[in-house]
Amino acid sequence: MTLRLLCGLTTAEVGRAFLVSEATMAARITRAKKKISLAGIPYRVPPVEELPSRIEAVLSVVHLLYTTGHTAPVGADLSRRDLVERSLDLARVLRTLLPDDADVAGLLALILLTDARRATRLGDDGHLVLLADQDRAHWDRAAIGEGIVLVREALRRRPPGRFALMAAIAAVHAEAPSWDATDWSEIVGLYDLLVELWPSPVVALNRAVAVGLAEGPAAGLAALDALAAEPLLATYSYLASARADFLRRLNRTSEARVAYEEALLLSENAVERAFLAERLGQVNS
Repeated sequence: MTLRLLCGLTTAEVGRAFLVSEATMAARITRAKKKISLAGIPYRVPPVEELPSRIEAVLSVVHLLYTTGHTAPVGADLSRRDLVERSLDLARVLRTLLPDDADVAGLLALILLTDARRATRLGDDGHLVLLADQDRAHWDRAAIGEGIVLVREALRRRPPGRFALMAAIAAVHAEAPSWDATDWSEIVGLYDLLVELWPSPVVALNRAVAVGLAEGPAAGLAALDALAAEPLLATYSYLASARADFLRRLNRTSEARVAYEEALLLSENAVERAFLAERLGQVNS
């Protein structure tokens, strides 16, 4: 409800953030409104002493706001800069309010390290540029430097929180001098810790992709296929597109074609659709 009413996301965008349909999310928001109304829960700014007990929910909202802005679920643009900037501002406010909170440091680090790549995600022609092909000389080194300091701070807490682990994964990418020099084994190890701490289907999907890049496309495809029965991923375009890429690498062309077609059906971002259509054309040729 916070994402919808305070952050300005549409119900469809909120639903996509939680991997549920717009109708399901609309029903959830309606139930939440009724609960607040019937219980007479007042709106008030919490005192400072209540912030630590409330911070997990706030961090989750800011993180979902950022991910929705980083890659817009629908529309003509790859990203929504308004949401990205808003989430970064909110993360900095939280850092000011709770300077010793490791999870706050981890979230701010994650946003900084990921957003440092913004200038290289699109080519001059407006087409999507994958991480493997981005010009790292144009990554924001100041943001990366700030993020590295924050992630090290966040990782000092034992055990580290989920935002610290996600930021650590982003840091491995940020510090690798090239795609080929990326330590995929370390990334898989970090995902292993993250899956144990936060068993999200999206985290499991990202881990499967990392396995494929560390151990080869056959291993990655096997890890992805193990997620096929996960209902929350049934309409998630990135599962289909990841399968398509590994199938393409394995020269299983007909299966890759079907997977790319599925990913196209599920994707509503025009930039990503153009990329998928191009890859589909390549396997068809």
